[in-house]
Amino acid sequence: MTARFRLITALALATALAGCKSTGDIVIDENVGISAVRSACPGVGIPDYTGDITLFRTAGDTTAANIDVVAAMTNVRSQCNDTGDKVYTAVSFDVLARRTDTRGARTVTIPYFVTVLRGGTAVISKRIGSVTLTFADGQERASASGSGSAYVDKAEATLPPDIQRQITRKRRAGDEDAAIDPLAKPEVKAAITRATFDVLVGFQLDQNQLTYNATR
Repeated sequence: MTARFRLITALALATALAGCKSTGDIVIDENVGISAVRSACPGVGIPDYTGDITLFRTAGDTTAANIDVVAAMTNVRSQCNDTGDKVYTAVSFDVLARRTDTRGARTVTIPYFVTVLRGGTAVISKRIGSVTLTFADGQERASASGSGSAYVDKAEATLPPDIQRQITRKRRAGDEDAAIDPLAKPEVKAAITRATFDVLVGFQLDQNQLTYNATR
């Protein structure tokens, strides 16, 4: 793992893929147990500090006056097929860009990554792609679309039966373990971590670009 990606892991991969109750969550069920609506499909998102990129005219000068092109990744969409032994996830997204000098037609190619993470930190796979933005003469803005895909072993993304039973077993007041949160048990937490996968997309930044995003 490169120093750049370690920084992403330290600063970004705690990114909350937050939302309402949906497949992938484990939720309390009316205070009498826990309902597992978790699936083998991975969470999909953009790590902090990798969803935008700033290109400068002169290397080393990061002042506003030296900005050449800025681009942002948005509208990330995913489709998951978990019917086979391998869980397949297709990811697509849009890139919106703006340039400061609108003279002449121009194309700008920006690299991006699609990576599979296990347990929030372990990089299982990583692929690099690129998206090309085309500016017409006099045009300030341009857009393009990118895509990627990833596979996850379904067996590894599924909680073992004994762990599922511990999580979902109904507990009644007066039971010896009624007040014990099963999700707090070390073996349950470890199993959930092992079975948790994320597919993350972002711009493939060098160390200077990542530092600029993280500190500006």
